[in-house]
Amino acid sequence: PMPDGLPGDPDPDEVASEDSTRHGGRMRVFAHERGNWATHVYLPCRVEEEFLELLELLVSHARTYVSSLTAADEFHLSLSQCVVLRYHWIQPFVRSLRERLASSHRFFCVADQVKVYTNQNKTRTFIGLEVSAGHFQLLELVSEVDRVLEEFDLPTFYKDPSFHISLAWCVGDMSAKLEGQCLRELQ
Repeated sequence: PMPDGLPGDPDPDEVASEDSTRHGGRMRVFAHERGNWATHVYLPCRVEEEFLELLELLVSHARTYVSSLTAADEFHLSLSQCVVLRYHWIQPFVRSLRERLASSHRFFCVADQVKVYTNQNKTRTFIGLEVSAGHFQLLELVSEVDRVLEEFDLPTFYKDPSFHISLAWCVGDMSAKLEGQCLRELQ
């Protein structure tokens, strides 16, 4: 460990206080630690203009139930939880993922069922599109990703995942407001 108080070290008061207003009200699940890198494994989803038009319609309607909804601007299917990597683990981690996933083949995936999700600690709520086709193939990918996570003694993915693409989010547990009538209308 390096001695405290070196030039360029962050102010300890600054590190200790997390200003969630700088991050849209989002809160960290774990404290930031210098040298640690939060990451997750995911499949990026490319979208067409028509998808963005549909997203705007869905979000504007859902805002009549929860006005604080924020539309996502990037879309993906998660294959891992958020995990913390030490800086020197990044390259070996990526290399191991590439080796494990190299034999994977393309497959067809459909995400078409609107569903409401909350994160584990109920600090955020999401509207997402749940996968209805390709679930088995995604489970196979998760199995390989989990093996890599285990190599680094990191937490694996959820036991019974609901694969989905998040469309919008808000702070807090707003699932009661978004489920029921709102969810039926969005579907």
